[in-house]
Amino acid sequence: MKLELTKNSSRRAKTIFMLALPAMLEMSLNTLVGMADTIMISRFIGKEALAAVGFANQIIFTLIFVFSAFNAGATAMVSRSYGEGNKKRMNKIMNENLTLNIILGIIVTLFTFFFANMILNVYDITAVVKSFGTTYLKYIAIGQLFMFISFAAAAALRGSGDTKTPMYITGIANILNIIGNYILITGFWIFPELGIAGAAISTAFARFIAAALYLVLFASSKGVLKLHPSWMKISSKIFKPLINLSYAAGIEQLFMQVAFFVNGIFISKLDTTAEASFRILLNIESLSFMPAIGIAIAATTIVGKHLGEDDPEESLKSGLTAAVMGALIGTALALAYLIFPVFALRIFTTEAEVINYSAPILRIVALNQAFLAFVIIMVGALRGAGDTKGAMYITIIRLWVIFIPLSYYLIVISNYGVAGVWIAEIISFVIIALIVVKRFVKMEWANIEFFEEN
Repeated sequence: MKLELTKNSSRRAKTIFMLALPAMLEMSLNTLVGMADTIMISRFIGKEALAAVGFANQIIFTLIFVFSAFNAGATAMVSRSYGEGNKKRMNKIMNENLTLNIILGIIVTLFTFFFANMILNVYDITAVVKSFGTTYLKYIAIGQLFMFISFAAAAALRGSGDTKTPMYITGIANILNIIGNYILITGFWIFPELGIAGAAISTAFARFIAAALYLVLFASSKGVLKLHPSWMKISSKIFKPLINLSYAAGIEQLFMQVAFFVNGIFISKLDTTAEASFRILLNIESLSFMPAIGIAIAATTIVGKHLGEDDPEESLKSGLTAAVMGALIGTALALAYLIFPVFALRIFTTEAEVINYSAPILRIVALNQAFLAFVIIMVGALRGAGDTKGAMYITIIRLWVIFIPLSYYLIVISNYGVAGVWIAEIISFVIIALIVVKRFVKMEWANIEFFEEN
């Protein structure tokens, strides 16, 4: 098949952009609240607390992303059903996936709360950082179940082509989180000064509000997706394909989060200035994840929808167009990092030592942005096509064959410090970009069947 991306490319790009824009704005809101957390914790409490929250969140997101992997399969199934016009099946998928997420959310919540004191022992950190981290984990555990509910609801909505509703709900929750952070960290007005515990309580409350809004929406919705208690019972017709699509995503997330976890251990061997620098640079780079993940969400939905419409060629063209768009945006952000590194760093910290350490590294981070966006979006397109196994293999190869060995060598053995993380990441993304394009263009995913019957 001769690929002609230029034909109808402007129409295709517009469709992708309109679907991606709300998701990008949602990612922007998530990024902003993450930045607000970082800034307030850094300025009001200190770099030890900032490092502690970074290590604690690494553990939290490892648990959440691994155990909420059903949502990757649910989005692909909903988008395929959406393309086929099968509304009843869309609703059954949403309801059963919600049940699974509630069960898993309860398990993760209890584990985080009762083992908070032991979890941080894997890191080589100071007693002060560990104390802050344990306190944060105890309180943040309260919001875990609500986060699972929100992820399940958002996955179903995005699969049905609705990226606006998750954006609105995320916006509300994030505004509450920022306000709550300031009030509870500093003890504003009648509220007590709770420090790092206040940051965690505020985040947990915001997650509760988000989950409540999704459930109220589905219970009273006049839209396509509705909450049906009778459909929340797990059935083999939905559960079997959901498992087949999601187990690879779960394994992928496990390997991904463990890789981040291991990399965090490498970073914990450095001093507190390097640890704080690493967290700040991650927050700055999250600006690149914002459009990349937003466009990847659009790619997942569009690729699955076109397959449901029996148009795999349009799925292919849409996926490639989305990846090119993301790479161009990543290049623009890279230029900003190269030209204004100190300005970006001063948003997060006033400590000259941290700024001086981080500025040259941020220029290295800039070189990674186009490749990072391209790969994230291509992998999202594979998931939308139902090729979750391909996405799994690609992620495992990038992280465990290339990134982690290089990262260890550069950080621990060669003493490159935090810079070693991004040197390793650039090399891994460049190699994987070639691999993921080759797999996507082969179009073996066009023959993947989700359901035994329509």
